[in-house]
Amino acid sequence: MTSSAPSLNRIRIGSAPDSWGVWFPDDPQQVPWQRFLDEVAQAGYEWIELGPYGYLPTDPARLTEETAARGLKVSAGTVFTGLHHGPAVWEKTWAHVAGIAALTRAMGADHLVVIPSFWRDDKTGEVLEDRTLKAEQWRHLTTQTERLGQEVGDRFGLRIAVHPHADTHIDSEANVGRFLDATDPALVSLCLDTGHYAYCGGDSVKLIETYGERIGYLHLKQVDPEILAEVVADEVPFGPAVARGVMCEPPAGVPALEPVLAAAQRLDAELFAIVEQDMYPCPPDKPFPIAERTRRFLRSCGA
Repeated sequence: MTSSAPSLNRIRIGSAPDSWGVWFPDDPQQVPWQRFLDEVAQAGYEWIELGPYGYLPTDPARLTEETAARGLKVSAGTVFTGLHHGPAVWEKTWAHVAGIAALTRAMGADHLVVIPSFWRDDKTGEVLEDRTLKAEQWRHLTTQTERLGQEVGDRFGLRIAVHPHADTHIDSEANVGRFLDATDPALVSLCLDTGHYAYCGGDSVKLIETYGERIGYLHLKQVDPEILAEVVADEVPFGPAVARGVMCEPPAGVPALEPVLAAAQRLDAELFAIVEQDMYPCPPDKPFPIAERTRRFLRSCGA
């Protein structure tokens, strides 16, 4: 019996250390990097992200050897920024970005995922700054992000994809739209994380259909709507919300991924769609079976 699922031939599926409970370069609660590489390949994925810088080997020759031995390739690196603070943080930001961008380029990837800084601590819940940006901070955020896109492109040949994220200033439909409307499409694309966007009340299909030319990268993720309602009502920070299981295994949560992938396929673009099921912390034996089931589910969707 053949599958009736459409062929999503413009979508390249991968996974990331995040789906193995990896949030930090080094943490005793996380699986060793060798185990992650072994299991992500065994689960049927061909593409991976670098994850937190320093978790995987940072020597390009070593990392190339380790990934190639398992039939894996790198799709992107990830950086964290607080660019709404303006030019004063540029040098510190660039010091963080440059090493990661260099490794990303050396591994043959074209994308750098940019995550904005959190307005409250994702572990303690301490409020670090106002959750709403002032007009001047918005200008800093957009102009400095464009600068980052220009520099990363000029120096490393990479394209940045800004990642809307819970507990950051680029989160809701309104804030994502404001950010995109104020930035140059030639310099700044979007990493649409379906789980984070749903977490913040957004509709991923609508975003793809409205800002399709800005979608440069996808993270596939679902939220458990019941747990989400609880953590929103209780104002639970993102880290503890993840520990409660707010990000769940597809297809159990929202948004439905089939229409998201179909909308992405309709774009005139080749897109990575990287599975990222936040699970920090988690037992070491939990991620692999989930990763296998998720890869089978995505194949059933045509991906």
